[in-house]
Amino acid sequence: MATEFTASSQAQGGIGTAAAPATTHADHLAGPDHHEAQHWLFRYVFSQDHKMIVRQFLLTGMFWALVGGVLSTLFRLQLGWPEATLEWLKPLLGKWIEGGKLNPEFYLALVTMHGTIMLFFVLTAGLSGTFANLLIPLQIGARDMASGFMNMLSYWFFFLSGVVMFTSLFIETGPAASGWTVYPPLSALPQAIDGSGLGMTLWLVSMVLFVVSTLLGGVNYVTTVLNLRTKGMSMTKLPLTVWALFITAILGILTFPVLFAGLLLLVFDRSFGTSFYLSDIYIAGQALHNQGGSPVLFQHLFWFLGHPEVYIVIMPGMGIVSEILATNARKPIFGYRAMIGSLFAILILSFAVWGHHMFVTGMNPFLGSVFMFLTLVIAVPSAVKSFNWIATLWRGNIRFTTAMLFSIGFVSLFIAGGLTGIVLGNAALDIQLHNTYFVIAHFHLVMGSAAFFGMFAGVYHWFPKLFGRMMDEKLGYVHFWLTFVGVYLIFMPMHYLGIAGFPRRYYSWTGFDAFSQFADLNRLISLAAIAVFFAQFVFLFNFFYSIWRGRRATQNPWNSNTLEWTTPIDVPHGNWPGEVPTVYRWPYDYSKPGSDADFIPQTVPYSATPESNLLGEEVQLGQASGE
Repeated sequence: MATEFTASSQAQGGIGTAAAPATTHADHLAGPDHHEAQHWLFRYVFSQDHKMIVRQFLLTGMFWALVGGVLSTLFRLQLGWPEATLEWLKPLLGKWIEGGKLNPEFYLALVTMHGTIMLFFVLTAGLSGTFANLLIPLQIGARDMASGFMNMLSYWFFFLSGVVMFTSLFIETGPAASGWTVYPPLSALPQAIDGSGLGMTLWLVSMVLFVVSTLLGGVNYVTTVLNLRTKGMSMTKLPLTVWALFITAILGILTFPVLFAGLLLLVFDRSFGTSFYLSDIYIAGQALHNQGGSPVLFQHLFWFLGHPEVYIVIMPGMGIVSEILATNARKPIFGYRAMIGSLFAILILSFAVWGHHMFVTGMNPFLGSVFMFLTLVIAVPSAVKSFNWIATLWRGNIRFTTAMLFSIGFVSLFIAGGLTGIVLGNAALDIQLHNTYFVIAHFHLVMGSAAFFGMFAGVYHWFPKLFGRMMDEKLGYVHFWLTFVGVYLIFMPMHYLGIAGFPRRYYSWTGFDAFSQFADLNRLISLAAIAVFFAQFVFLFNFFYSIWRGRRATQNPWNSNTLEWTTPIDVPHGNWPGEVPTVYRWPYDYSKPGSDADFIPQTVPYSATPESNLLGEEVQLGQASGE
């Protein structure tokens, strides 16, 4: 089957201009008999159909988001009420509750696992895996991914990675406990603390499997976009969602191998007696043999992935939000080419700013000034995108769907968090704010929360394409407002805590007289965090209820222009039952002057809309437009 799909896709030709596959061949591949003939194991479990893999990534990502939310709720209970007894949690946490208090090492493990799960398993695999698989084939006019087998392997490596990580939560010595950045020497010495032992080993195994998953997926996404576009779908006619996912995949391919190398050296230090990251170490008064290594080397390797990872997380949301804003403002996206250019600028500059995470490592001041300059420069393409989103909304005929609300929320959070990034990009200020709650607030707003809002927007918008039904809008409004208000109540006060010097990763702050005045603020943050966590159950109910009981969707419920809405409501295996449609125009012809309708799909030739054709738009007579 995988071979047939690859052959079918290749029949569509090279980059953008070759003919679509013959109707008879397409009918053979897309026919219901071809799909129903599959054994259920290969239809639902080891499926090579990108639409089934979408569901697998989405549901797995939702599971991990729930786990990560539970972990954050546990440590926010500790931070909000550090003197309170938590004995009632003993049935859940067992030996990690000692004398009614949370074990300090386990607190660090909670923080470590929360960061790892949310960043990698939810906002990297869950977000990119879901929407790259859903939108790339459907929006470029491909019957499936370039390799269905690699696509399947990508999910199952992710699944195995999750199994290993989940297992580490239940071992006797506890999960990894060295922060999500796993800095040595704590992560490099199995004997350092309980969380440096088996839990850390499982963390490393899990992340190696995760890197393999990411690379398999990324190569597949890039290959599909470059080679399997339908007739007429030139690169300048791609929706911004595809552009964002395409560049995200390139970024992952180039940076995750560096993380793999860094983790491999960490394994050598842990298990084979090398000293890449270790030197002059004493444990319990005993000197270790390690000499010549440097933990700063690990920081360079980690953050060379770590900062591009920020954009790997946020760029899919940028593409999703761009599509939803244009669709629901009923306006063309403002500055289409500038939006693509800003994505490329982010791609290039993201490789040159990792050092701003390391201003306090003893970096040469001149080198620090270079990283500071480049950090401020990378704010420019992000600002371009923000201005273009606002300009797209300006004087638009806005429909406030739930997806639109979450998209506007994304823009709000991205701007709010991005402004604090300019503060942290200044080395003189960062040295004072480093490892305070100011940093926590910054990256949770600009990356964590904004990326989640992009994910929610995408789920609400493309739910009809996934399940053929509509999610309930009233429940969606409740979900949005509870989450939006709650997120700001969590992270805006953290900026003030950070300016006051409140340190991150501390198990308890009651031993510091200077911080006792912030007890009420900490309780407010914890209450807001718990409220936001429980607000997500509104989304979960709406999601699963709507799969079976939601109102049935029409083929194009949002009156959108892109190709995915030309497929049947119940999308067959192969996406289109006949020929793949030909593309004639860009995806953002909304409210075009002279047109009777406020949207013109990409499949409508210019010859059919002479009343709205602009100067320079050639009338196409049954052929895709040229470049």
